[in-house]
Amino acid sequence: MREQLKTTILLGLLTGLLLYLGKVLGGNAGIVIALIVAGFMNFISYWLSDKIVLSMYGARPISYEEAPTLHEIVYELSRRAGIPKPPIYLIPMDQPNAFATGRGPGHSAVAVTRGLLELLDEEEVRGVLAHEIAHIKNRDVLISSVVATIAGAISMVINFLQWALIFGFGRSDEEESPLSFVGDLLLIIITPILATLIQLAISRSREYLADETGAKLCRCPLALARALEKIEEYVSSIPARVNPATSHLFIQNPLKGEGILELLSTHPPTHKRIERLKELARRL
Repeated sequence: MREQLKTTILLGLLTGLLLYLGKVLGGNAGIVIALIVAGFMNFISYWLSDKIVLSMYGARPISYEEAPTLHEIVYELSRRAGIPKPPIYLIPMDQPNAFATGRGPGHSAVAVTRGLLELLDEEEVRGVLAHEIAHIKNRDVLISSVVATIAGAISMVINFLQWALIFGFGRSDEEESPLSFVGDLLLIIITPILATLIQLAISRSREYLADETGAKLCRCPLALARALEKIEEYVSSIPARVNPATSHLFIQNPLKGEGILELLSTHPPTHKRIERLKELARRL
């Protein structure tokens, strides 16, 4: 409930940032056009996300005959989540990791890497799959698409303002002054940073929520905690060729070995996720 509220507040802030740009610039028509363009781009991504990402990583379907236990786990977790059982894919990658993709229940897939199945025991795999099914249940792809649309519109408006300042159009003679120029410059610098920080904060919030929902689905928060701890250790030592644009999909940031600031990460720190899961285990 806490993470749902946090997501709502952050999404409201992001929307407010876009509306503030419209008020400051007086370009409400430009805001609408930017929203339409960004919305169209993200709609295509949202509608075809499962096919695009699975193809990107050379994933192949895992048949029931090949891994009956894996299929039974996914079926059981999906039933508890109240969603149709998604197909399971195998990614030929040594780094232990997993992700869910697709536009929602009935149109999604769960993918696990070869390294994940080799590293984790059955209970830990169940915890990871529960986390990914929680993403599907919580419609996180839809939420991330909405967030990306608003952030994309903000980026387009800022780019327009940037070119307007360079070529000196967009403001009347009365409005042009050193003070207004400085204000526009600050708007160009600060607004995209705020939008990015809010977007990343929403991503981290959805990870916390997927941890909590998944732990309740598998009924063993400590198994998911152990899995996250093992994955964290191996992600740092086993590099993976991953498109940075898709790194937020994975249960653990596959590019963690490159080192990024916590504030600029799509995932919460693993030790904080584990602490929350241990607290949840005590409550349950």
